[in-house]
Amino acid sequence: MACDPVMAVLDYLKDHHLVLTTAESCTAGCMVALLAACPGTGEVLESGYVVYSPSAKKRLLGVNPETIERYGLTSEAVAGEMSVGALMDSDANVAVATTGVAGPAPESGVLPGTLCFAWAFAGEPIAVFTHTQRFFGERSEVMQAGALYGLTQLTHYHERWLRERTPEGNGNGGR
Repeated sequence: MACDPVMAVLDYLKDHHLVLTTAESCTAGCMVALLAACPGTGEVLESGYVVYSPSAKKRLLGVNPETIERYGLTSEAVAGEMSVGALMDSDANVAVATTGVAGPAPESGVLPGTLCFAWAFAGEPIAVFTHTQRFFGERSEVMQAGALYGLTQLTHYHERWLRERTPEGNGNGGR
């Protein structure tokens, strides 16, 4: 995949003095791989977590077992807690998390290609934005598309967070 859209994200991160950490389940490190394929990543990428199992999500990122039980692994709530856990366990000031079903078959009633995303921004309080998106294609295509989506939407949610932090906004960030 060409670096063009990822380079735009890297440039944005640099321009806004953002340092990124990722928490990936269904994209299995594809976000970090996309970033690492482009020059200059070392300036803005702090870390990346690949957490497939529920126990890894709980142990490494502090996802609450009740959240998993109540909402399921493929949920915006779990993605949100993953992003906050990655942010709190790093020196980054922004985190992107993914969880979902890459396919080829449904899991726990969730259709293949359904991915939940969360973008977390450091501050008091931490602001978390979540979104669910469905992708189509083979498993590897879903993973790549999801990874690219998670990265490219970071700029949108950062701009939203900046607007909401101004006196005219509500200042709460939010889901």
